Amino acid sequence: MSGHSKWANIKNKKGAADAKRGAVFTKIGREIAVAVKAGGPDPASNSKLRDAIAKAKAANMPGDNIERSIKKASGELTAVNYEENVYEGYAQEGVAVIVETLTDNTNRTSADIRHIFSKCGGSLGTTGCVSYMFEKKGLIVVDGSGVDEDTLMMEALEAGADDVVAQDGYFEIYTTPADFSAVREAVEANKDYVILDAGVQMIPSNTVTPSAEAEVKIRRLLDMLEDNDDVQNVYHNAELSDEGEEE
Repeated sequence: MSGHSKWANIKNKKGAADAKRGAVFTKIGREIAVAVKAGGPDPASNSKLRDAIAKAKAANMPGDNIERSIKKASGELTAVNYEENVYEGYAQEGVAVIVETLTDNTNRTSADIRHIFSKCGGSLGTTGCVSYMFEKKGLIVVDGSGVDEDTLMMEALEAGADDVVAQDGYFEIYTTPADFSAVREAVEANKDYVILDAGVQMIPSNTVTPSAEAEVKIRRLLDMLEDNDDVQNVYHNAELSDEGEEE
């Protein structure tokens, strides 16, 4: 099955910030810490932790860093308690934006997020103001090199996936949030597949195409949000031009 790429649209959140490897490791370390706090330090019995570790390995995070994050969260080392907060707002021309954060200082983070929206011509809204425009789904992106579409689709659907979408050079596998871990592990078990990205994400139901002038400010907003250490994920429903994509 083929179709418009939702991943290509939302992967802007992986632009400049992902080039800063240390910042990426810090964000993933926080995600590991929250997973350990929620379900314990044993990946065998904690699917959320397994998912976070898989993300860490995909980002080439050293094993020592992963182990240290787990030990900190489990109390073996001095730990920092992180709180999960979600912010919703609007960028230029009514583009919807969702910001997921992990922070040890909610007041600081809230002020930072509000300042970024304001500086870039957007506005921070109330809880629920844009989330209804998105659907929470598991998304696994697999490199298409040498992959047989029918085989991947069969294996993914058997593992519990809802859909497999062929794109130019890669495949998008969609799941329910509940089935994400099982499907990711099934795909990961086949060494012929290279996972480019995997996570439970907010997928826009529809996208909007901003003007060229607005897109400049929207990209600036997204980049500034991603550069904030407390921000874990940024989702939006803007159809951004290829010309402005981060390399």
